[in-house]
Amino acid sequence: MDILDEFDIKIIKELEKDGRVAYSTIATNLKISNTMVHQRINRLFEQGIITGIKPILNEKQIGYDWASFTGITLNKDSDSDRIIEALKEIPEITECYYVTGSFTLYLKITAKNHEHMRRILYEKIDNIPGIAKTDSMVELGCAFKRNVSL
Repeated sequence: MDILDEFDIKIIKELEKDGRVAYSTIATNLKISNTMVHQRINRLFEQGIITGIKPILNEKQIGYDWASFTGITLNKDSDSDRIIEALKEIPEITECYYVTGSFTLYLKITAKNHEHMRRILYEKIDNIPGIAKTDSMVELGCAFKRNVSL
């Protein structure tokens, strides 16, 4: 944890509470200068420690009632770059991970209903050349989601 000092950690924790908080409010809360907050946050972005500050959507509130975790088996793992590019074109796929074990890739898919999910799986994903099979688990709700502890 040598990359982050106590002020970096405190600033990140303030941003985790509310990513829209004014830098001047962070400075006041931490009893440091506004300039220091600006410099620290800019450095954290430049170092890739903070990659963005964006809204977290409640998908269910905007009509996306279904989600799945889907493992993908490829015919050839060497095709993964091409297949990932094709998967990026499907907006309902919100996360994609390289994994070990039975699958090459693991996806999080969000859909409006079971018919929408079926179309994503059968009409979009299964039509990507090089995908051998998919195996999905329906998500029943998120118990919690958080950043790693600092």
